[in-house]
Amino acid sequence: MRRVVFNQKGGVGKSTITSNLAAIGAERGLRTLVVDLDAQGNSSRYLLGDAVEQGLAGAAEFFDTTLKFTLRNPATSEFIVESPWENLHVMPASPLLEELHSKLESRYKIYKLRDALNELGDTYDLVWIDTPPALNFYTRSALIAAQACLIPFDCDDFSRRALYGLLDSVKEIQADHNRDLAVEGIVVNQFQPRAALPKRTVQELVDEGLPVLQPYLSASVKIKESHELSRPMIHLDPRHKLTQEFVALFDALQGN
Repeated sequence: MRRVVFNQKGGVGKSTITSNLAAIGAERGLRTLVVDLDAQGNSSRYLLGDAVEQGLAGAAEFFDTTLKFTLRNPATSEFIVESPWENLHVMPASPLLEELHSKLESRYKIYKLRDALNELGDTYDLVWIDTPPALNFYTRSALIAAQACLIPFDCDDFSRRALYGLLDSVKEIQADHNRDLAVEGIVVNQFQPRAALPKRTVQELVDEGLPVLQPYLSASVKIKESHELSRPMIHLDPRHKLTQEFVALFDALQGN
C-alpha cells in the first residue's frame, strides 16, 4: 500500500503523522519506506537524526537523474537509506529539491516517482510519502504515485474552509492522472477534547459526511521530545497516550 500524507497548509503534522505511522508498521515487521518530498526534510531528520547532514543521496538526487540522459540509470534503491529502526527505510529530502522544482515541472517529469515505486515492486509492504505544504510538482507526483491519501487536520476554522479546496485538488488528480487514488481519511491532529472550538469544528466535518478517522490524535508536549531525539513515539514511550492513539490509527488503516 502506498499512502501520501497531504495538506497545503503548513504546521498540521504531516511529517509527524507520516513518521510515526511508518515506524509502527516497521515495528510490526512490515517492510516500510518513507519518501520525503518536502525540502525542509522534517521526516528525514525525524527518522535518520544527524545522518541527514552526511549528504545522503535521496529524493533530490533521484529526480535530478530524471533530467539527464545516461547509458545507465541508477536503480531506485540507490536513493534509499536504512534508518536506525529495523524494517524502516527512507528516501531522504534535501534543500536541492527546491532548486530542481522548476526544471522538473517544465520537463514534465510528473510520473517519474510512480515509475520508481513500481520498479521497487514488492520490496516494501508499506510506502508513506511526505509532501511539502503546497500543491506543487512534488505533491502532484506523490498523489499520482499513491493509492491512498491521508489529510492531516488541525481543528481550526481556517483549516476547515481550506479543506474543501484541498479535496477538490485530489479529485482533479484522480480524474486526470490516477483513478485508483482514494481519500482514505482525515486525520485530526493536536486535538483538545476539552476545548469547544475543536470539538465543534470536527463535528461539523463528521456531520457533512467527510471521512474523519478515529482516533483523534491528542495534543502533547511529548511529541516535541520525540522530534528532538529523532525517536518516533513507538520507540520513545510505547505506553504513552499519544503512542497508543497512533497505534490505534495504524490498526484502523490496516483494517485490524
